[in-house]
Amino acid sequence: MRANKVISIGAHRLAILVYVVVALFPLYWLLKVSVTPNDLLYSEGVRMWPSRMTFDHFSFVIAHSAFPVFFKNSLIVAGSTAVVVTILASLSGYALSRFDFKAKYWIVGLMLLTQMFPLVMLVAPIFKMLSPLGLTNSLTGLVVVYTAFNVPFATFLMQSFFDGIPKDLEEAAMIDGASRFVAFRQIILPLTLPGVAATLGFVFTAAWSELLFALMLISGNDAATFPVGLLTFVSKFSVDFGQMMAAGVLALIPACVFFLLIQRYLVQGLTAGAVKG
Repeated sequence: MRANKVISIGAHRLAILVYVVVALFPLYWLLKVSVTPNDLLYSEGVRMWPSRMTFDHFSFVIAHSAFPVFFKNSLIVAGSTAVVVTILASLSGYALSRFDFKAKYWIVGLMLLTQMFPLVMLVAPIFKMLSPLGLTNSLTGLVVVYTAFNVPFATFLMQSFFDGIPKDLEEAAMIDGASRFVAFRQIILPLTLPGVAATLGFVFTAAWSELLFALMLISGNDAATFPVGLLTFVSKFSVDFGQMMAAGVLALIPACVFFLLIQRYLVQGLTAGAVKG
């Protein structure tokens, strides 16, 4: 029995190790190519690490390309979208969790309906709506579009966290004289910080890496985000893999820093409800 238990634990840990290696290997290869000189990219064949390293790709991307502009635009769009969506999702999720009203299930149904359509078929109608408003080729337009597409899922995510908080807490506060908004802000919202962090992380990642709408709605480099900017390293006859991978490595930094800042709350949010009682 003990031997079977040891084998089971060993197999479980081996499976986790294999999963981690498979998941992280593309990131490792991204870093490897970014520090490989151009003359070694093809001449050395497939190697786990280049025989000679260079940081010329990083220096070119930072000092001689438009990537800093793309980087700034992505930070503005992803950060603004994450904050706006989280605020809207918190309020709407609280309403769906705490109130029963006549059109509640119709609203939920419509929100679910918005998640059923392929994004490709919505590009043309969205462009047609934003164009008269002057929101094409604009960071504001991207924030509006990303907010519209992320609010439904974020609302359901926040609703699940509010459902896990007893109504008695806010009712007790309201009996003591607090308004519903005060009870929400001072009692309920602090208890849902893990949910807020999880929502922020999800929305920030989705907006940070989105390509389709950024490519279709933005026509110039001044408002392009980094996923679109990566395409500038692809020319008609060649692809500068070194510079593209260096830009990709730099683009990972904000997402990594963001998740490090919210890591404590994010772990609580992802594991909330996993253990009953």
